[in-house]
Amino acid sequence: MKILITGTTQGIGKAIAEKFLKEGHEVIGIDRQNASIDHEKYTHYTCDVRDREALPDIEDINILINNAGTQNEADIDINLKALIHITEKYGVQEKIRSVLNIGSASAHTGAEFPEYCASKGGVLAYTKNVAIRIASFGATCNSLDPGGVLTELNECVINDEELWAKIMDETPLKKWAKPEEIAEWAYFLTVTNTFCTGQNILVDGGESINYHFIWKDE
Repeated sequence: MKILITGTTQGIGKAIAEKFLKEGHEVIGIDRQNASIDHEKYTHYTCDVRDREALPDIEDINILINNAGTQNEADIDINLKALIHITEKYGVQEKIRSVLNIGSASAHTGAEFPEYCASKGGVLAYTKNVAIRIASFGATCNSLDPGGVLTELNECVINDEELWAKIMDETPLKKWAKPEEIAEWAYFLTVTNTFCTGQNILVDGGESINYHFIWKDE
């Protein structure tokens, strides 16, 4: 199948691209950084997902994975607006089999930077909108919403012993996911899955269910 993935030069996006390549698929990556994957079935376009004029013309995408995102600049422009026009350009068409949006656990809890939470919350709602519209093609659309993931972008807290201890206190499974684990979820939701659609799949090690219930001792 022909797979289009945004944000493929590092972290989750790179892991997802490598998973699909390992399984024998043709993978096309879009990222504002130069390619970091060297594979005969991988094609890379260096451009900013916000720049509609620079986006390549690619037809007959079977699986679209919207992974490109940011946490400290232009959250709504990149995480939501760009995701929407990428999906409308490549995903809403008759050859599509699945669209997967990489959301965030923060969209469910609101527990992060305000614009980031808002942008990812919009992704959850837009996912349901797309699911309705591509169902006529027999295609699915879901969001995969990770909690903490062991990526380069999160090293500022991973390598801070005090902050890391506090984060682990909030995470029942006492660990964060590896990018490769998120890639397995992405593959399942887009290739194996043919019936679950319009859903927001939360994968956060139990962080969002840790409500700190406090009561008086008997």
